[in-house]
Amino acid sequence: MQSVSHSQPVTAHQRTIWTVQAGIIAALYLVLTMLAAGFDLASGAIQVRFSEALTILPYFTPAAVPGLAIGCLIANFVTGSALPDVVFGTLATLLGAIGTRALRKHRFLCSFPPVISNMIIVPLILIYAYGVPGGFPYLAATVGAGEAVCCVLFGQILISALRPVRNQIFGQM
Repeated sequence: MQSVSHSQPVTAHQRTIWTVQAGIIAALYLVLTMLAAGFDLASGAIQVRFSEALTILPYFTPAAVPGLAIGCLIANFVTGSALPDVVFGTLATLLGAIGTRALRKHRFLCSFPPVISNMIIVPLILIYAYGVPGGFPYLAATVGAGEAVCCVLFGQILISALRPVRNQIFGQM
């Protein structure tokens, strides 16, 4: 697949590839979240959602933005999250993915938008939807630490692993 410049229209073939990529990313997000939930790491004050490492995928493809949001939405439904968590947790992932895509030319910086969006939004969800004690600063720190491990540490490892094969997986960049 050739890269798309701003002057070229998106072809039906490119839309199909992006749709498939988004679906695969959504499915991977769901599976990894279910794995984290099995270890009781997918929610709560201290959470390490392995699936959040995938939030670096917008670095490679715009299809990852809707894929991550849809995967998070489905994962939050499947894991029995409260409605505010389903809505605003998905929003946090979507905003993080958009930020990653916007910073895609900065390999290291692109892993920070999901950390920031989750540090701001998820503690509010924990406080108001679940009544988790500890206050905003504490919850922002614990959620931020888990996100930093997943998005920055695991995310950068994932970027390193995927860069050599990025054109075979995501098409020409």
